[in-house]
Amino acid sequence: MAKKLNISRINELKNNAYDNIESYDDPDTPKALEQFTSQIKKVLQADPKMLDSVPEYLPVALYGRVKFPADAKLKWAHWINTATQPEWNEFKVTIGFNNADLPLVLAVRAYSEDLLIESCAVLYLLENQGKAAPAPKHNEDDEDDDNDYVGHSDDDDEGEEEDGYYDHYDDEDR
Repeated sequence: MAKKLNISRINELKNNAYDNIESYDDPDTPKALEQFTSQIKKVLQADPKMLDSVPEYLPVALYGRVKFPADAKLKWAHWINTATQPEWNEFKVTIGFNNADLPLVLAVRAYSEDLLIESCAVLYLLENQGKAAPAPKHNEDDEDDDNDYVGHSDDDDEGEEEDGYYDHYDDEDR
């Protein structure tokens, strides 16, 4: 029998994580969020039990560094809509973790697989729901380097063109 996702807890974690991310997204100190997440990753990796008191720190630490392939987003939407927690084998193929974050991910998984899955649900919601979180900051050498990620690849999208839009007002210009 599948476990249930506690959607109210996930939404609370999302709001708390969003508030933390937003508080460090300051144009006067553009690297503040990056510096904070770098520090918190080290602390959480050394002591994942800290997540008992501040569970929103894991989605903050992984914010902007997790990929959800297009086909996996449908699964995530279904899991969120039905409040179903995916089994580990389903979960692990729907998400791509940055290689640099793998030690943290493995430490958290060893401590609480459920918390890792919840945190990824939070990241999915931050990426795909109404309240838009600030765009994640990337180092110049990080840009679009898919080789830094473990998990699904987006290569099957190559060669496809995005559909345009039709606006009847465009016809008036002709």
